[in-house]
Amino acid sequence: MLDQIKRDLSQLSNPEKAKKLSGFFKTGKGQYGEGDIFLGISVPEQRKVAKRYISLSLNDLQELLSSKIHEHRLTALLILVSKYGKTDDSGKDEIFHFYLKNTENINNWDLVDASAPKIVGAYLFNKDTSILFKLAKSDNLWERRIAILSTFNFIRNNDFEDALSISELLLHDEHDLIHKAVGWMLREIGKRDQEIEERFLSKYYMHMPRTMLRYAIEKFDENKRKFYLTQITHKKR
Repeated sequence: MLDQIKRDLSQLSNPEKAKKLSGFFKTGKGQYGEGDIFLGISVPEQRKVAKRYISLSLNDLQELLSSKIHEHRLTALLILVSKYGKTDDSGKDEIFHFYLKNTENINNWDLVDASAPKIVGAYLFNKDTSILFKLAKSDNLWERRIAILSTFNFIRNNDFEDALSISELLLHDEHDLIHKAVGWMLREIGKRDQEIEERFLSKYYMHMPRTMLRYAIEKFDENKRKFYLTQITHKKR
């Protein structure tokens, strides 16, 4: 079955699209996706393949996750998300720990975003979330993104505490992909309770990277957006 899924994905490859994706996901030397190999397969096509192979074992998924081919890893994660949603508590526990053992292979932003909220976030909801704070302090960019993206599940359940605490921890992160992720989660909080988001912003917006702030205030009315952006622009002069 493992060989078959690799063949199925190979048959869907599109060299022209692969070239574009390699640029989009920054695979050049020194970039965050350095060395990643793309086949050029759309996410909807990968979802269709994943649906056919939901019975793949964790051992087989481990091999896919260890591949240098991006679509192998993303398809494996899509399968893992599906398996998580269909299994019992014991199975969820196994998948959660399997996921955390593979963070080095969940090494691009789309891989994190497609899986962390639905596995890590889902598992930790109403549980001890200390592992997220450990990940948020990691030297590994993707573990830090897993930490903040996992809180998306909590936010969807109107639980904002961990998202705000981790946002505070990542306030001075150096990477643009973390700025975007934190801003995104703050925006999601604001969509549900703008007052809570603005309380956070009132304390920290002057210290935020501009990208983080822009993402965070994207859904505010125009006058309020201009206020925040004007203030931070004046501060940086």
